Amino acid sequence: MKDELMPKHIAIIMDGNRRWAQKRNLPIKLGHKQGAETLKKVVRYANKIGIEYITVYAFSTENWKRSKEEVEALMDLLKKYLDDFSKEADTENIVIKVLGNINQLSESLQKAIEQTIKRTENNTGTIFSIALNYGGRDEITKAVKDIAKEVKDGKITVDDISENLVSEHLYTKNYPDPDLLIRTSGELRLSGFLPWQTVYSEFLFLEKLWPDFTEKDLDEAIEIYKNRNRKFGAK
Repeated sequence: MKDELMPKHIAIIMDGNRRWAQKRNLPIKLGHKQGAETLKKVVRYANKIGIEYITVYAFSTENWKRSKEEVEALMDLLKKYLDDFSKEADTENIVIKVLGNINQLSESLQKAIEQTIKRTENNTGTIFSIALNYGGRDEITKAVKDIAKEVKDGKITVDDISENLVSEHLYTKNYPDPDLLIRTSGELRLSGFLPWQTVYSEFLFLEKLWPDFTEKDLDEAIEIYKNRNRKFGAK
């Protein structure tokens, strides 16, 4: 029997990889590598327990400001992650999608993204979306430009513009809004992650660093969510 209180869509800001490595006097890239392993476990478990959508923040439009060495290591890790996990995800019926402006990424990474999406597109399990070179304001700006062009071309009128129309021009078109947003490492901000989509999401901020996050932590987060009283602006 389906649990009606189970969140359909969980969004995660995976924060704390660098601090995890620094606490252990390890190279930062090993923190990101451990974070990637944690992500694999969490996505598999989300699929096992019936979460329909899980969307994670992997690399923001602002992350390009980090050192060249760290950015290059992250990009290499993302490509390897996509190459490896897409094969595993395919056998486990998981769909992988990527949200963000991928045109700014290397050709090899763009190719890995395309192959990953194609490999898993016919699966019917959890839709696992990776926000990569993603920024919330950038996403909304792109949507506004696309809508403005449609008005200019006479495809729609200004009166046709609605919340639904804006949503249809976002990367998350056809996704339900996140029910629950989890951020690890104790930070209390969205950092530009899904600002349009999370207006009525339940937020959960955890002190635990992302590489230490476990399946049990996801279970506990879901239980906390189930005990929230979601009113959506009603009394």
